[in-house]
Amino acid sequence: MNFLAALIFFTRLPFWKIKEVPAECFKHVVPYWPLVGWLTGGIMAGVLWLASQALPLSQAWLMAIVARLLVTGCLHEDGLADFFDGFGGGTTRERILAIMKDSHIGTYGVAGLIFYFLLLWQLPLSLPLSVLCALALCGDCWSKFCASQIINYLPYARPEAESKAKVVYSGMSRGELITAFVSGILPLLFLLPLHAWPATVAPMFAFLLILRLLKKRLQGYTGDCCGAMFLLCELSFYLCAVVIWNLY
Repeated sequence: MNFLAALIFFTRLPFWKIKEVPAECFKHVVPYWPLVGWLTGGIMAGVLWLASQALPLSQAWLMAIVARLLVTGCLHEDGLADFFDGFGGGTTRERILAIMKDSHIGTYGVAGLIFYFLLLWQLPLSLPLSVLCALALCGDCWSKFCASQIINYLPYARPEAESKAKVVYSGMSRGELITAFVSGILPLLFLLPLHAWPATVAPMFAFLLILRLLKKRLQGYTGDCCGAMFLLCELSFYLCAVVIWNLY
């Protein structure tokens, strides 16, 4: 049930038609976030491969990015925009939280999304198609595992009633942590080229930097921070993979 709740929460596909999920299950969706990455990253890789049969790689990769945006409903990108707005325009903890809760996007959010999408689109285009397909799936799953650890290191920054999703995630049990780790690392074991493995360190490093920022400025995290954490971890994965590939 928790995995079904994760599919419902992290995608816009009609999984809610399968069965009604108790509200309590949505507090335990984060450990299954990397497993949902098998679906979202798999769709991304599949669209990339299919589109590349008829289109240049740059256009095929753009279609793959759009496909994931449609599947997830831009959930994480919305969080990234709010994250940039909050930390760009807020000078105090209270002000940052207030800005992040505002549904309107500001200058920092717009600028942040532009630079993010430009980097995401342009960075991996020097890679071969087969490698980029593998990175699309591996980067999604592994970066979601790294980002998911935020709930184990920081408390939620707002009262549950003030949460946008009206839910506060529970910390992971040992079993949930194992589930998240296995879900995140399995695609790497089967798909990631051996010489690209050092790129897996980049999301962990990005996680630690953002975690330190959140601990210093917010003393906690929000759902927007989770989405931003994932996308920035993933972007660091692509950046490091491209650097390694070009030096190899």
